This record gives sequence, structure tokens and C-alpha cells, in this order.
Amino acid sequence: MTSDATEPAHGDRMPRWVPRAVVVALLGIGVFLATRWVLFQLSSLLLLLLVSLVLSFALEPAVDRLERLGLSRGVGTLLSFLGTGILTAAFVWVIGRLVATQVADLIRNGPTYLAEAEARINDLVGPGTVDTGNLAEEFQTGGRLGDLASWIAPNIIGIGAWFVTLLFNGLTIALFTFYFVAEGPKLRRTVCSVFPQDRQFEILRVWEVAIGKTGGYIYSRVLLSIVSFLFHWAALWFIGVPSPAALAVWIAVVSQFVPVVGTYLAAVLPLLLAVINDPISALWVAAVILVYQQVENYAVAPRITATTMAIHPAVAFASVLAGGALLGPVGAVLALPLAATGTAIASTYLQRHEVVDSALTVDDVARRRSLRRERPDPRRGRQLPDSTGSTPPTEG
Repeated sequence: MTSDATEPAHGDRMPRWVPRAVVVALLGIGVFLATRWVLFQLSSLLLLLLVSLVLSFALEPAVDRLERLGLSRGVGTLLSFLGTGILTAAFVWVIGRLVATQVADLIRNGPTYLAEAEARINDLVGPGTVDTGNLAEEFQTGGRLGDLASWIAPNIIGIGAWFVTLLFNGLTIALFTFYFVAEGPKLRRTVCSVFPQDRQFEILRVWEVAIGKTGGYIYSRVLLSIVSFLFHWAALWFIGVPSPAALAVWIAVVSQFVPVVGTYLAAVLPLLLAVINDPISALWVAAVILVYQQVENYAVAPRITATTMAIHPAVAFASVLAGGALLGPVGAVLALPLAATGTAIASTYLQRHEVVDSALTVDDVARRRSLRRERPDPRRGRQLPDSTGSTPPTEG
């Protein structure tokens, strides 16, 4: 009997697990795409929750201290919120009033400032070198101010919508932050209840580290802001820059709470006002800001941050860049406390080993110090080895 030629051989049959694997792979891809879509749709909410969680870490030490003084947790949270809100509103009012006043003065006296600058430059370089007549017309009716007004008019709805969105996000962050702080113990009990007790200790330890590092970050920034405010207030007042107190507040807050570029952003406003008022004073302002920055980096900041938020400068810089790339300006601001928390957690759980001595692990300064410690005491009559480690020959 001959076999049917159309019947497939046993080796050519599809294995039974292949259809099942294809179905599982398609389901996995579908779940991945659905999860990705959900996370993308909820990205704004997740970012607000992350900001609220970090803010709750920053406020919780103050609330715990008020609770130890006898206040209820809800009242302590409310007082902390009121204090933070008052300080924020005062900062916005002071800076907004300063900017509005200076902009109005610039528009009103712009042609006069340009004429004075033209005269000074021509005195230094030569007559007729600079002519600001066309630029002065921009401050008059029909110049750039008219173009600005014509741009704002049709976009007033978009500006209003942006303001409403900003206000809504701020209220959402405040609501979640208040809940995370006021209901902190209950929230932690709820989270821990779904894990076994050995895991609960680890979760609470990580939570405690996050609170300590974030609170330490805010505490150190506030102290540095106070020192910066006092110094720049006195310096700007002595130089004669208009509104020295408001400018000192601006420099203190922006330079301390905006990572990496905060110092440069903080210097723009006082330098601009100094140039408008007296170009020579702008040089003194720039010198004061640069000198204070060096003093703060090498003398003030290490003493304050050593006990509040120990983090390597390279790690801090890299974390700010990574946070900005992932979440934009909000991520750059949140990067430092998150990096400090991650570093502390890593140092807690990573096992450390003794490092072997090598030219790649010991710098020249440490090597010379080690050699000096190994040298005998010269007062005992014994000769010291030279830089190569050998003892020079004795005479005779």
C-alpha cells in the first residue's frame, strides 16, 4: 500500500504550542500598548501626584514638630500650608511689583535712557558712532509696544485658559499634598497592609529616608536663601541699585531653588536694572554676585548641606539634567531631593567591600600622606627615606 502523497510528514506538522504562543504574544503586545496609552493619558496626573508627594515629604518634618508640641496633625498641616502660601504670595507680590514698576519706568523714560547711553558711547568711541534715533521710536506709539498690544488682544483667551490651567494644577497639587501630609500615618498603614511585615519595615525605612532627605534639602535651601538675601541686600544697597530688598529676595530664591542655571537667571534682573540706572554699577553688581557665589560654594554651602543633604556634585548635576530631560523644568527642580533619596537608599542596601590599594584608587596626595606616616621619627636618630622610599647612605 502506498501512502498518500498529499499527507504531510510528521516532522512538517506545526507544534501544538505555536498557536498558543502566538496568542499569548499578541495579548502581551495588546496589554503593553493599552498600558502605554493609559500612562500617556494619565501623565499629567502622575506628574502632579509626584510633585505632591515630594512636597509632602518636605512639609512632614514641620508638621511632625507641630504635632509634638500638642497640635493635631490636621491643624499642623493647615498652619504649614498657610505659612508656605504666605511666603510664596509675598515673593510673587514683591517681584511682580518690582518688575511692573521697572517696566513702566523703562517705557516712560526709554528715550531718555537711550539718549544718555548714546552720548556716553559716543564720548568713549567717537562722535556719530552710535545713533539710537530709530530705536527710540520703538518706545513711542506705533512701535513695538503697539505690536505687543495687537498680539495680546487676539490671544487673550489663550492666555486666560493657560492661567486657569495653571491655577487648577496648583489647587490639585495643594489638595493631594494636604492629604498626603494630614493623612500620612493612615496612608502608610494602608500601603503597608498589603505587604508582609518584613517588607513593611523596608517600605517604612525608604519612606523615612525620603522624608529626611527632602526635608533636609528644603531646610538647607532656606538657610542658604536667608544668608544670600542678607548679603545681597546690603551689597546692592551700598552700590545704589534701585529696590535692593526686592532684588535680594529675587536673587536668594531663584539662585537656591532653581538648579544649575539658577545663579545666572538670578543675576539677569539686578544687572538689567543696574545698567538702566548706572552702567558702571552693573560691573559692581556682577562682581558682587560672582564673589558671593564662590564664597557660598566653598565656605557656606558645604557646612550647611553636610548635615542636611549629602550628595556628590557630579551626581547632583547629572540628576538635574536627567530630570529636565524626562519631566522638563518640574523634573529639574525635583531631581535633587529624589537623587539624594536614591543615593541614601542605595548606600543603605548596597554591600561595601574593602578596596585594594592601586595607582587607580589612590591619588598622589593620599600616597604622600601615607608615606609620611610610615616614616620613622627623626628625633630618635634614624634617617628618613627619600621620596623613592629608600634610605640615603650614611657617610663614613
